[in-house]
Amino acid sequence: MTTKATIEGYFSSLKQKKDWSSFLADDVVFTSFTSPVKQVTGKGAYLESTKRFYGGIVTFEVRDLLIDGDRVCALTRYQLQRPQLPAFESHVAEVFRVRDGKIVSFDIYFDSAPFPK
Repeated sequence: MTTKATIEGYFSSLKQKKDWSSFLADDVVFTSFTSPVKQVTGKGAYLESTKRFYGGIVTFEVRDLLIDGDRVCALTRYQLQRPQLPAFESHVAEVFRVRDGKIVSFDIYFDSAPFPK
């Protein structure tokens, strides 16, 4: 599977809310470059640390996709909602590295100000 096909498959599955995690390598390294920077290694640890985010996705769109070899930068916009709170928007830069049809690293950059405290 090509880098482009892997990332497009990930986002397509995420939009359908099914089997998107199958695109993650077992040893995926995830880094959130908000303050403080947080890094998680391993698919299970990643899924556990991001379940609140993924559970709050109402809609999202991929605004731009830049691909260079095994690296991808996706500019995305998420509409998120937590229980009993109003929905809000988050614009994110997501940087992926793909190997053998799996996402092996995933870095995100976003402004945390819109997130409810």
